[in-house]
Amino acid sequence: MIYDASLDGLLQRVWDGKRISQADALRLYHLPLEELGALADRRRQLAKAKDFNGRGNDIVTYNVDRNVNYTNVCNVYCKFCAFYRVEKDDDSYVISFDEMDKKIEETIALGGTQMLMQGGHHPKLTKQWYLDLLTHVKNKFPNFNIHGFSPSEFVHFCEVFNEPLEKIIGDFKAAGLGSIPGGGGEILVDHVRQRIAPLKAMSNDWLEVMDVAHRLGLYSSATMMFGHVETIEDRIEHLERLRAQQEISLKRVSEFNGTGIKPGHFTAFIAWTFQAEHTKLKAPTVGAHEYLRTQALARIYLDNFQNIQSSWVTQGLEIGQVALKYGANDFGSIMIEENVVSQAGTTFRMTVPDMHRLIKELGYEPHQRDNWYRLVN
Repeated sequence: MIYDASLDGLLQRVWDGKRISQADALRLYHLPLEELGALADRRRQLAKAKDFNGRGNDIVTYNVDRNVNYTNVCNVYCKFCAFYRVEKDDDSYVISFDEMDKKIEETIALGGTQMLMQGGHHPKLTKQWYLDLLTHVKNKFPNFNIHGFSPSEFVHFCEVFNEPLEKIIGDFKAAGLGSIPGGGGEILVDHVRQRIAPLKAMSNDWLEVMDVAHRLGLYSSATMMFGHVETIEDRIEHLERLRAQQEISLKRVSEFNGTGIKPGHFTAFIAWTFQAEHTKLKAPTVGAHEYLRTQALARIYLDNFQNIQSSWVTQGLEIGQVALKYGANDFGSIMIEENVVSQAGTTFRMTVPDMHRLIKELGYEPHQRDNWYRLVN
């Protein structure tokens, strides 16, 4: 084997916490998995060293929430989705307010602090329906966070309501929306999006929603669904676009002078693999090895993201645990309810005792958090 001094230099820069380029990321991708994992774990330690009064390296956080899909009616027909229905289907639905109340009451009884509320792109639900739903939930459960509506939903709202994005997000926030999930990110490269979801929001649309939401003081997560038709270079481009948007959002935060609305930013990044069962997308799937490699690379590349979530929901409990040594510092949610990836054949389940056991087995302290990564207990 020919000695490569430049690779040694790159590895040292990663170890020291320095920023890497897309070309650097491609080189790192081909490292032995254990070596890449060690570098990602080092970057996790650097990112979390000052959190929780200096105890961030000892703590793994998790959330207790519920995925509530308010409708399964959708008119974008994503090839990778097994959840959507059209209005004429017998099993299509729109949730009632009473059903929503019951789901939230059950979540609170289990110690939950929020719901992740997303739905299909329903062509007939009005803006007032959404505002009424948000107002109803916030009035009845004032301390319960609504983490709702992915960027692609907001792009859909602009088209259906015929209103500008800033007004819609502002009105939703005023009605009770607390934060925005990063769903619909898939791969932020348009030639990939055109192949897997041609009717859905494109890359710039997705990023614009996040930019506007952050300007209006909302925090959000960011995601990547990979392992289908994209290349490694596409994944790295996706990470680059997230890092660049976070740079813009964090600059606003640093320049905030205490007057007006304090800007938000991305709180966390979550990657998961394409789940193929019952979907129309014909693509090779990838396994745990590729998942861990991609998550580790994301931790290294996303140097302005504090938190990386393990995706046990798609990988299973054991690989979800291993991911805590490949850059993740958060176990996500126990997922009281999940309807989308389960429709594609993935049905892993987790309890709080399971989560505590898996975290403690690696020598970390488990702590429940809220959406803003403040410890609940």
